[in-house]
Amino acid sequence: MSFELLFLISVVAGFIGAMSGMGGGVVLIPALTLMGMDIKHAIAISIVSVIATSSGSASAYVRDHITNLKVAMFLEMFTILGALVGAAITVASAQRPLFIVFGLVLLGSWAALFLQRHEGWTPVAHQDAFSKWLQLEGKYYDQAAGETIEYRGARAYFGGPLMFGAGLIAGLLGIGAGAVKVLIHDLVMGLPPKVSTTTSNLIIGITALAGASVYLAAGLIDPGLAAPVILGILVGAFIGTRLLVRLTNQKVRHFFLVVLAILGIEMILRGIGVIQ
Repeated sequence: MSFELLFLISVVAGFIGAMSGMGGGVVLIPALTLMGMDIKHAIAISIVSVIATSSGSASAYVRDHITNLKVAMFLEMFTILGALVGAAITVASAQRPLFIVFGLVLLGSWAALFLQRHEGWTPVAHQDAFSKWLQLEGKYYDQAAGETIEYRGARAYFGGPLMFGAGLIAGLLGIGAGAVKVLIHDLVMGLPPKVSTTTSNLIIGITALAGASVYLAAGLIDPGLAAPVILGILVGAFIGTRLLVRLTNQKVRHFFLVVLAILGIEMILRGIGVIQ
């Protein structure tokens, strides 16, 4: 596989990863496997790219004061442990089930967000004592709305354990599991969509670093393939972050839905053998 082709694919993956908070793996893994790469090696390369996506976009979101660092630091404790477990499972498992699980995770995330598609973000009316103790609140200036958005996170006692599952999926599939993290932020903890996306971008990098250590130890990460992927991901992530801050929350969610639907269906069809 040529350097130029890998680079172009990675630019697209990085752009989508930064725009949706999912990480570039949701595009990168289907693309690499379509070109004949073993899915375990694709997952290992992808999880390295997730680190690059997070590095390329999270810093910009922190600078713009959209990312909630307290939420991120609390939830990372759970995702790191989950990523280590998930990566170990992938190393020991067969390949075809990984395609099906990949697609099901994306379509499950799509279904949950689709049911919420007409609902705008509603601020949390009551913040529970645990979330208040953790000080999970914040504010940011929304360029698209032209106003400062204030919010409070809630139900951290549910969000933490659920994030272990998100970390498990991240390590298992090498996708960052940003789709699942965004859902937990949105539907469980009550964060605004842009805060969900940007905070997810920060968390996925730390989570991927934990999972990558397992794949590195198993010898599944090829440095020659990782180099153009990381470079392309960083370029795409930079472009994505510049666009995200200018879009409305509703447009971000619609973009998210389209990506999840297309890739989820494609991976399931490949897992059951309809697409080779």
